[in-house]
Amino acid sequence: MSEYSFFGAVEKSFDKAARFTKWDPGILEQIKQCNAVYRMHFPVKIGENIEVIKAYRVQHSHHKLPCKGGIRFAMSVNLDEVMALAALMTYKCAIVNVPFAGAKGGITIDPKKYTPYDLEKITRRYTSELIKKNFIGPGIDVPAPDYGTGEREMAWIVDTYISMRPGDIDALGCVTGKPVTQGGVRGRREATGLGVFYGLREVCNMTDVMHQRGMTTGVEGKTIVVQGLGNVGYHSAKFFQDAGAKVIGLAEFEGAITNPNGLDIDAVFNHRKQTGSILNFPGATNLALSSDALELECDILIPAALENVINGQNAPRVKAKIIGEAANGPLTPEADEIFTRRGILVVPDMYLNAGGVTVSYFEWLKNLSHVRYGRMEKRFTENQNRQMLDQLEEFSGKKVTQKERDEIVHGPEEVDLVRSGLEETMIAATREIMDAWKMNPEIPDMRTAAYVVAINKVGLSYAELGIFP
Repeated sequence: MSEYSFFGAVEKSFDKAARFTKWDPGILEQIKQCNAVYRMHFPVKIGENIEVIKAYRVQHSHHKLPCKGGIRFAMSVNLDEVMALAALMTYKCAIVNVPFAGAKGGITIDPKKYTPYDLEKITRRYTSELIKKNFIGPGIDVPAPDYGTGEREMAWIVDTYISMRPGDIDALGCVTGKPVTQGGVRGRREATGLGVFYGLREVCNMTDVMHQRGMTTGVEGKTIVVQGLGNVGYHSAKFFQDAGAKVIGLAEFEGAITNPNGLDIDAVFNHRKQTGSILNFPGATNLALSSDALELECDILIPAALENVINGQNAPRVKAKIIGEAANGPLTPEADEIFTRRGILVVPDMYLNAGGVTVSYFEWLKNLSHVRYGRMEKRFTENQNRQMLDQLEEFSGKKVTQKERDEIVHGPEEVDLVRSGLEETMIAATREIMDAWKMNPEIPDMRTAAYVVAINKVGLSYAELGIFP
């Protein structure tokens, strides 16, 4: 059996969609390839020893600048994975109309084995290596958090960049996912999970799509299973729960739990924080293996952990009617083919988890404009709303309650505008992909339709730049 290649799987999906486009084979080959690959080794003193750290940064495309993509810290990080994730970022940005090209980075370490001080040294050294080779900058390549990294690491990156690029007034735009105090944007932390919710909610609101699967429209009452209770999995589950769906299964690396009556997400999260495990949660049943949760009967399955968790072996046992890929590459091409034959709708990662990069785009714009969202319009909007409400009360002779008045008058905060922009982005992308699918009945699945949309947009960028005749 040949070894699984994540980048090979992305290429396979690309080729599957390319035949539904009209671009010259040379253009398609250029779109598919990774333009720049930087593989590095650098020494860092850890305790009394010197460790040689292996790291990567891949810029998949330069059809737009800057490039954009996260940095992950994990022992599984390798060149194949980083290339695949960089390619997915190109297609993802194109689909959701974010003017970035795709990139990705990673460091092959287990962050749990290092102290915060050692992680800071590794992160800062990695940043300095990127700066030396011009692989980072607000107009060049803008990293973000990914698996194993977060706001803390992004703060170290921006501080290192500022120290090595003094006087660059746009330096805060060199990285996104920063703490709000360091130029971050409110709403970034939950953005990917919220984007997953918005995308799946829009699919659930499409009468024809749901009717084909014998399902009612809307999210309320739907049964949900989520694999992964990290940032993305937690927020995806939380937003579905708040919208009236029932989360009946949760899985983490230590195991899985289920309750057909529903699980309280915050209660499970706190239970894991206190005990170190989601297992033995009151009222829930433990499952023998974490992967068993993937095979629970449910309306929507959301794999929100790592890639390649559903493959040719376990795909025939999956009972969900819709699969929402919150993680990057959780399905292999073999699993895709099985689900297509079975009529199970796979809502693909390459657009569904684009909430992170969409809000990263908003953060980048905030850094370049040097003004907080809502600062200019909040009070103006409130004053307008207050005047209109006063006029309505005067003409109608009826008074609203103070609570109602506060809700009506309320001007947009930064988080309100960020979430509104994300909602618009995910709804528009979902409809565009579905329209492309309906226009060509030969397209076998939603993933292929998403690739068709992405390839056409990237190809058009190259054509408009005059790079190809």
